[in-house]
Amino acid sequence: MATATPLTAVPAGSGLKPVPGDSGPPLIGHTLNALRDPVSFLRQRYDQYGPVSWSKQFGITMVQMTGPDANQFVFRNKGELFSNNQGWDFFIGKFFYRGIMLLDFEEHRWHRKIMQQAFNRDVLREYIQRMGPAIENGIAAWRPGSRFSVFDAIKQLTLDLATDVFMGYELGPEANRINQAFIDAVRGGTALVRFPVPGLRWSRGLRGRRILEDFFRSQIDEKRRSGENDMFSVLCRAETEDGERFTDEDVVNHMIFLMMAAHDTTTITLSNIFYYLARHPEWQQRVREECLALDKEVLDYEDLEKLPTIGLVMKEALRMCAPVPSIPRKTVKDVEYEGYWIPKGTMVSVTPYFTHYMEEYWKDPFTFDPERFAEHRREDKVHPYAWVPFGGGAHKCIGLHFAELQVKAILHQVVRNYRWSVKPGYEMPVDTTTLPVPKDGLPVHLERLA
Repeated sequence: MATATPLTAVPAGSGLKPVPGDSGPPLIGHTLNALRDPVSFLRQRYDQYGPVSWSKQFGITMVQMTGPDANQFVFRNKGELFSNNQGWDFFIGKFFYRGIMLLDFEEHRWHRKIMQQAFNRDVLREYIQRMGPAIENGIAAWRPGSRFSVFDAIKQLTLDLATDVFMGYELGPEANRINQAFIDAVRGGTALVRFPVPGLRWSRGLRGRRILEDFFRSQIDEKRRSGENDMFSVLCRAETEDGERFTDEDVVNHMIFLMMAAHDTTTITLSNIFYYLARHPEWQQRVREECLALDKEVLDYEDLEKLPTIGLVMKEALRMCAPVPSIPRKTVKDVEYEGYWIPKGTMVSVTPYFTHYMEEYWKDPFTFDPERFAEHRREDKVHPYAWVPFGGGAHKCIGLHFAELQVKAILHQVVRNYRWSVKPGYEMPVDTTTLPVPKDGLPVHLERLA
């Protein structure tokens, strides 16, 4: 295996070291290793090279910066060394063009300031009120049985909620087409063939993006005139103190990104919660008893803080399966880190997925143990960037409180109405070639409670 590095032009007399690493197998490099088993791959790299190393992935040189210290250095981004846009653009720029996650520096701050109006407390209170009846109707249609597909059911439910809460109406007959467009756009980002060959991921992703653009653009005029409080309408009307507003194109770009983030990442989180609660029925019952104690079918905003057990379970599920496993950046200046020199124009990545399994920071990291987040333990306090499912710094997920609200609102109703289990010895296979999802749809035995 090659040991030479393309990052060798260290400035003379700087005392800095070149980043170590290897290119991996010819042509594909380490792409498949990184996609198929990111924890084992990065464990091996970390043990061999330390917290900074390079490899060939997706046809480019990628520097892995691993561990909580690296997370902190990159996310805080002091001196504006790293570009979000140039990092994400390589993977998803064609599909989620100018979403909030793909903006940089002052422009990002300006967009985020306007967008924050769609996530303030008063608006979140209205969102949860809209969600309650929709969740009730959605889960009432579930059909108990021995092979109930959790992933499919949750994906449909979160899409229905996202269209209602974010857009103010049900998609109706267009639902399947829009859902497939989102799926294709997400999968396009990890295509190995990165040009539009008909039928392959990249081409399907571009088609998905076009469908989503046309769909959202056709609704803008009506939403700007409306007095509704769905997110689409709020973004159309939101403005700064100086009267600056989003353009139509801004609204379209943000809606495509937010809809994807809201229903894809929440689906992943809930699927993992369902899995671990099936594997650990004592925790499922503990959650159920907490929800039954509220003695109400539908949550209000003020009820969220009364469900600490769901909070523990959600944090542990996010630790064990970060919905965004790897976060890319590109250096826009020469970078010095841990005595290494990373030149301007280098692609780097930090990896929440691996950080959450580092034995250096977590006790028995492969064991489901929500109590690790309880006040008497707080393992996540070992380092401020040890638990980073929502990223950090200026780009920390703008919808993290919405995500918690949605997970609690759904799980509260589900545990009051259903019990579920998996066969003894079952382990959920995870497809990590895009976002980490159950390969088999997570089949469970679902029972309706009296």
